[in-house]
Amino acid sequence: MSKLKLDLHDIYNKGETIDKELNRIVEEAIDKKINLVEIIPGKGSGQLKKKVLRFLNQGHIKKLYHRVEKDDKNFGRIFIHFRF
Repeated sequence: MSKLKLDLHDIYNKGETIDKELNRIVEEAIDKKINLVEIIPGKGSGQLKKKVLRFLNQGHIKKLYHRVEKDDKNFGRIFIHFRF
Protein backbone atom coordinates (compact mmCIF):
# COMPACT_ATOMS: atom_id res chain seq x y z
CA MET A 1 0.00 0.00 0.00
CA SER A 2 1.38 3.38 -0.94
CA LYS A 3 1.24 6.35 1.38
CA LEU A 4 1.64 10.12 1.20
CA LYS A 5 3.13 12.13 4.03
CA LEU A 6 2.67 15.81 4.94
CA ASP A 7 4.81 17.32 7.69
CA LEU A 8 3.42 20.66 8.89
CA HIS A 9 6.32 21.59 11.20
CA ASP A 10 7.80 24.14 8.78
CA ILE A 11 4.51 25.97 8.15
CA TYR A 12 2.89 25.66 11.59
CA ASN A 13 2.21 29.42 11.83
CA LYS A 14 0.97 30.05 8.28
CA GLY A 15 -2.77 29.32 8.33
CA GLU A 16 -3.47 29.89 4.64
CA THR A 17 -0.47 27.80 3.57
CA ILE A 18 -1.59 24.97 5.88
CA ASP A 19 -5.02 24.89 4.21
CA LYS A 20 -3.43 24.91 0.72
CA GLU A 21 -1.12 22.03 1.65
CA LEU A 22 -3.96 20.00 3.19
CA ASN A 23 -6.06 20.53 0.05
CA ARG A 24 -3.09 19.59 -2.13
CA ILE A 25 -2.35 16.35 -0.28
CA VAL A 26 -6.01 15.25 -0.32
CA GLU A 27 -6.27 15.99 -4.06
CA GLU A 28 -3.00 14.18 -4.75
CA ALA A 29 -4.18 11.11 -2.83
CA ILE A 30 -7.40 11.05 -4.84
CA ASP A 31 -5.67 11.65 -8.19
CA LYS A 32 -3.10 8.91 -7.55
CA LYS A 33 -5.58 6.60 -5.76
CA ILE A 34 -3.41 6.42 -2.65
CA ASN A 35 -5.17 4.78 0.28
CA LEU A 36 -3.33 6.42 3.18
CA VAL A 37 -2.14 9.94 3.98
CA GLU A 38 -0.07 10.64 7.08
CA ILE A 39 -0.25 14.19 8.41
CA ILE A 40 2.25 15.29 11.03
CA PRO A 41 1.10 18.41 12.88
CA GLY A 42 3.52 17.66 15.71
CA LYS A 43 2.81 17.48 19.41
CA GLY A 44 3.16 21.08 20.58
CA SER A 45 0.12 22.66 22.22
CA GLY A 46 -2.31 20.70 20.06
CA GLN A 47 -3.64 23.77 18.22
CA LEU A 48 -2.27 22.70 14.84
CA LYS A 49 -3.73 19.21 15.26
CA LYS A 50 -7.12 20.78 16.07
CA LYS A 51 -6.85 22.95 12.96
CA VAL A 52 -6.13 19.89 10.81
CA LEU A 53 -9.08 17.99 12.32
CA ARG A 54 -11.40 21.00 11.75
CA PHE A 55 -10.22 21.14 8.13
CA LEU A 56 -10.90 17.43 7.66
CA ASN A 57 -14.34 17.75 9.26
CA GLN A 58 -15.60 20.24 6.66
CA GLY A 59 -18.45 18.72 4.66
CA HIS A 60 -16.87 19.09 1.22
CA ILE A 61 -13.62 17.49 2.46
CA LYS A 62 -15.22 14.83 4.67
CA LYS A 63 -17.04 13.26 1.73
CA LEU A 64 -13.70 12.64 -0.05
CA TYR A 65 -12.18 10.20 2.44
CA HIS A 66 -13.27 7.07 4.28
CA ARG A 67 -12.06 7.78 7.83
CA VAL A 68 -9.59 9.69 9.98
CA GLU A 69 -7.43 7.94 12.54
CA LYS A 70 -5.61 9.74 15.34
CA ASP A 71 -2.50 7.74 16.14
CA ASP A 72 -2.90 6.48 19.71
CA LYS A 73 0.84 5.80 19.99
CA ASN A 74 1.96 9.20 18.68
CA PHE A 75 -0.20 12.23 19.56
CA GLY A 76 1.42 14.30 16.77
CA ARG A 77 0.23 12.14 13.88
CA ILE A 78 -3.06 11.80 11.97
CA PHE A 79 -3.92 9.28 9.25
CA ILE A 80 -6.51 9.82 6.53
CA HIS A 81 -7.81 6.61 4.98
CA PHE A 82 -9.27 6.61 1.47
CA ARG A 83 -11.29 3.85 -0.15
CA PHE A 84 -10.95 3.29 -3.91
